[in-house]
Amino acid sequence: MDRGKKNHATIQEDEGVTQPTPDRIMEVGLGFWASKTLLSAVEIGLFTGLAKEPADLDTLRVRHQLHPRADRDFLDALVALGFLQRTDGIYSNTPETELFLDRTKPSYIGGLLEMANGRLYRFWGDLTEALRTGEKQNESKHGAEDFFVPLYADPHRLKGFLQAMSGLSRGANARIAQTFPWSRYRSFVDLGAAQGDLAVQIATVNPHLSGIGFDVPPVGPVFTQYVAEHDLASRLGFTPGEMSCSWAIFFTTGASSSGSCLFAKRMTRCLRVAH
Repeated sequence: MDRGKKNHATIQEDEGVTQPTPDRIMEVGLGFWASKTLLSAVEIGLFTGLAKEPADLDTLRVRHQLHPRADRDFLDALVALGFLQRTDGIYSNTPETELFLDRTKPSYIGGLLEMANGRLYRFWGDLTEALRTGEKQNESKHGAEDFFVPLYADPHRLKGFLQAMSGLSRGANARIAQTFPWSRYRSFVDLGAAQGDLAVQIATVNPHLSGIGFDVPPVGPVFTQYVAEHDLASRLGFTPGEMSCSWAIFFTTGASSSGSCLFAKRMTRCLRVAH
């Protein structure tokens, strides 16, 4: 062994190196305990209920149909994880869960967690099989329809999902709106616009711009409503279409004389505008 190099598995008492422990290994290996606790709390609407009114154990047991065997441990685990606060027996949200996990707020990002809980969590249980066979482990494994088919068919679920996407990307969207050299352009197109938060952020910060959001047809009403709520309907429009995608982030400026900028969160091989 080269004594000039440090080995994480080697104890070198003469250098004062602390003896290795299994703490991080166990933390990661059993990380699903904490993950599923949070996901189940989102599933039952715990944070949304507490945003309306903090409550004690008995109230929460009835409100969310919790079994007495597990209710206190479940809530106290959320306190220990930093997702709830408990004062004199009254449970309440932390500032983070109050802002991001209350379904009534536009900042709600729980739609993505709901999908993770209802769909992705069980797929990861088959990771070893996927590694050994190379086979898909999603709905198609058992002949079920793709997750996004019923999602796009349900306007309420779709809106919640798109709101979650906006919540997750809002910081990046604001940065793009503020730092990209938009003064060189007069218009833009956002491919894969979703709810339209990027388009709204760009148009709000750059009043000389007009833009188009492009996405699959069911997204249209959600985009249009979001744009209207920000009083940008005169400058932002929606164009429906279909995309066959290979995911990437890219900018393309096109001909400088056009004054147009194309922004895509999805680098597409095929775009088909719906008529």
